Amino acid sequence: MNASRAQTDTLITGLRNAGELTCDLAVFPPFPYLSQAISVAEGSQISVGAQNCAEADSGAFTGEVSAEMLSDLGASMVIIGHSERRILYGETDGVVLRKTRKALDNGLIAVVCVGETLEERQGGKAEEVVGAQMSLLISELTDADWKNVVIAYEPVWAIGTGETATPEQAQAIHAFIRGLLTERSADLAAATRLLYGGSVKAANAAELFSQQDIDGGLVGGASLDVDEFLGICRA
Repeated sequence: MNASRAQTDTLITGLRNAGELTCDLAVFPPFPYLSQAISVAEGSQISVGAQNCAEADSGAFTGEVSAEMLSDLGASMVIIGHSERRILYGETDGVVLRKTRKALDNGLIAVVCVGETLEERQGGKAEEVVGAQMSLLISELTDADWKNVVIAYEPVWAIGTGETATPEQAQAIHAFIRGLLTERSADLAAATRLLYGGSVKAANAAELFSQQDIDGGLVGGASLDVDEFLGICRA
């Protein structure tokens, strides 16, 4: 829950004016700035997504925003199950699956977040927790669905804390996730993008992205600074 109309314009205009980037690039502004972001990004390589969507298509759900509405606006992606949604708003793995299905049914790419808390990591339960979060997705989504799913691993203990998982720690969980997908299908596992989200910044991006199973980043605070964000994109 950051930015303003002016900041949204500055950020996306700055990204547009940076020249051709060799990575796929998406921004996920808060709902009030989605239309503006889509308009400013039009004709560029920048995709625009939302930070959340509803479990339902329409109806008596005051304050909710459906995947159908996002698609109607021109958004192409949506973040599902961010750790803050899971922790602050009680989103379960079942809710995450239902929201993912709504996103896919409406032609959106679903960026689904998984990750463990500090307590869970210290208890040696990181793989157990992430595995459980992945389980329903792996068992319930079809191969066709998976073509439009991105998984973002975000160690909750490294979000907004300045703490970062070491490249080796991040790679270990990414490799674990890739292994879970491989059990379902080697082709699916190879084709699915795995992003790291946990205090990614320009200074550590290259080292993180050099890891075999880290395909990109889900960037938090650093995305609010054009130069910092571009530094990550160039990495």
